[in-house]
Amino acid sequence: MLSLRYLLIGVFLSLFGVLISMIFWGMEKVYLVTGTVGCIFIGISMILSGSMVSGDRMRANFATETTDERDERNKITMNAFLIALPNIFAAILFYYLSK
Repeated sequence: MLSLRYLLIGVFLSLFGVLISMIFWGMEKVYLVTGTVGCIFIGISMILSGSMVSGDRMRANFATETTDERDERNKITMNAFLIALPNIFAAILFYYLSK
């Protein structure tokens, strides 16, 4: 149930991005705004997951963090990814509709 909340936040951000883009640039640039928002949240998800570090750093992080900290980090990573999904989907959809 809680994951659905972040998916809905992503849908609302996507709709807001579409509206803002249509006001300023028209339909042909809608995919840029939604794609940018999606890429920002994908980047946040990648950084917070710890996947952007070397193996030594990943092993050190794994050894020093508690299970609760790891669960919290994984939860935030998944929530950022769920916010990004509707935005990426809207960007792909509007890109193919505009071409």
